Formats: sequence, structure tokens, C-alpha cells
Amino acid sequence: MKGNVIVNKTFDFAVSIVRLCEWLRVARKEFVMSNQVLRSGTSIGANVEEAVGAVSRPDFINKLHIAYKEARETKYWIRLLIATNYLPPDETSRILRDNEEILRIIGSILISSKK
Repeated sequence: MKGNVIVNKTFDFAVSIVRLCEWLRVARKEFVMSNQVLRSGTSIGANVEEAVGAVSRPDFINKLHIAYKEARETKYWIRLLIATNYLPPDETSRILRDNEEILRIIGSILISSKK
């Protein structure tokens, strides 16, 4: 979607997560946490897409709530991968910034949608 910022950002984020998980598996031989971050990190955009196609306002809000929760979970897994030395903090600052930006945008959409 050309003009939908959150759709584009979550899709780009999912691509980054897929690449990150591929690197974790090949370079670091880490499979358990990489599966978790792959699942939650790609689910954000999938739920945003579902929200775009929602059949009602409550459905829209529900899908965005799920996307928000998945973004929080993704942040947790990335922080855990950093804390356990699977990811170097300096090389993951961009993905954490992107995650925070997605959380802020979804949070803002949720606030304005409930009015």
C-alpha cells in the first residue's frame, strides 16, 4: 500500500526480522529464540494488514491491539538476544528503533480510534 505508513513500516520491519533470523540461524546457530522473534516480528505486519481489512471498528481495534502486543513481544525477544550475546547491541539499535517507532504509531492509532 503506497500511502499507508504503518503497513509499509511493519512490512519492512518483517523483512528485517526475516533477515535477522536467517543470520542468527546461520552465523550463531541459534534456533529457539530466532523462531520466537520470527513469529512475533512478522505477525505485527500481518495483524496490521488484517486491521486494514477489518469488517468493523471493534474488529479494527482488536487487530491493532494484537499487532501492538506482538510488537511488545518482539522487543522482548530482541532485548533477550542482545542480553545473551547472540546479537551485538550496536548492530541492533536500528531494529530496536524501528520497533519503538511501530509501537508509537500503533499506540497513536489505537488512541485516536477509540475516540
